[in-house]
Amino acid sequence: MTDLYTKHPSQIVMYTTEFCSDCHRAKAFFETNKIDYLRVGLEGNEEAIKFVMKLNNGFRSVPTIIFPDGSILVEPSSKELQTKIAKG
Repeated sequence: MTDLYTKHPSQIVMYTTEFCSDCHRAKAFFETNKIDYLRVGLEGNEEAIKFVMKLNNGFRSVPTIIFPDGSILVEPSSKELQTKIAKG
């Protein structure tokens, strides 16, 4: 996928870390609901770190989830994810 570091990816992209419980919850939400997404880990990925920090005013906030419509959710609750998916 060539559009990983853009605000309009061709599919849902979730920037994450291995140790983040919110990331694990978001991953479980997508998998339980059979929603395709691409996971991009920040560990060892300077380009991903810089992109996430640019989106989040200098913070490495995860999960940062970017949707094809250009919307972004940062550290969303399960309810926020459900609302977003329901709206399309």
